[in-house]
Amino acid sequence: MAADAFEGQYVWSPAADDRALASACVDVRAGRYFSAHEVLWETRGDFELRAHRSLVLASVAADSDLAERWLDEEPGPEAALLWARVAMLRALRMADAGDQRQRALTRIARTACERASKESPEDPTPWVAQLALARLDRPQDPAPQGLLTAPTGPWYLFAHILRLDAWHREAHHRFLSFFFTRYGGSSSASWDVAAFLSQRAPAGSPLRLLPLVALVEDYNPSDLLANRTWEQPQWVSAAMGVYHNWFPRVTDYRFTPVLDLAYLAHALFLAKREFEAREVFTAMGPYASRMPWSAFGDPEEQLTKARRSCGLPVPHST
Repeated sequence: MAADAFEGQYVWSPAADDRALASACVDVRAGRYFSAHEVLWETRGDFELRAHRSLVLASVAADSDLAERWLDEEPGPEAALLWARVAMLRALRMADAGDQRQRALTRIARTACERASKESPEDPTPWVAQLALARLDRPQDPAPQGLLTAPTGPWYLFAHILRLDAWHREAHHRFLSFFFTRYGGSSSASWDVAAFLSQRAPAGSPLRLLPLVALVEDYNPSDLLANRTWEQPQWVSAAMGVYHNWFPRVTDYRFTPVLDLAYLAHALFLAKREFEAREVFTAMGPYASRMPWSAFGDPEEQLTKARRSCGLPVPHST
């Protein structure tokens, strides 16, 4: 992985520097699915990349009939996976909009996920899509030992995914989001789950970022000295631990992990660790994600403020 140099403008594409994926997204927008098949087919042995690519492609395909047409014309594991991802996104979007069609779309999505999992039993991605839907019906499985608040949730489904891929990034993030206040959880539960999952993960895993994700989710600008929270020793330690143990491994990625880098850069910046934040921003190149910046205001303005404070170029600067 080697991000392009910053040339004056942010690139907000979730495909980032995965050029094969970016090209497939262009084809999907044009109503063609051959490239989507190619970029998904080559990920059959790389579940992390498969999850990333299928989600990005689904975000492009969700507003068209491409996934349905592909599944009808050339059914197979990749077509079934994209359909499951598209159906998942549609159901979640309707739920977030309060649309009454959400229930029907959720049933369609679950059926699509089941079909995809049967097509590729070893692939955790369809189960991760099922996990994303869990916040809509709020399963109440008992929590394992080791959590102070013992929050109920989709623990059985999560455990099944971990048997397929113990450190699946998206699965952990989807599971944590189930406990967010905005989806019917609570701050105490999300803190507890984030700490539990993070402590289980290897020191060099990006999953060590989960408590920092929960911290952003819980951010309330009306709280006294809210932005100073990241300067507390526990959060400085968390950010620096990820910086020292995971960040050096980013060069091994097949694409720039923009979202994880953004959370790390944001935490380092607010922790007053500008030197380390500068390095992370530099590794991101021009690629940008709306989170975590959008939790604090306009994402481009917040990102520009942070980059400028770290002595880095920003759009339209001279």
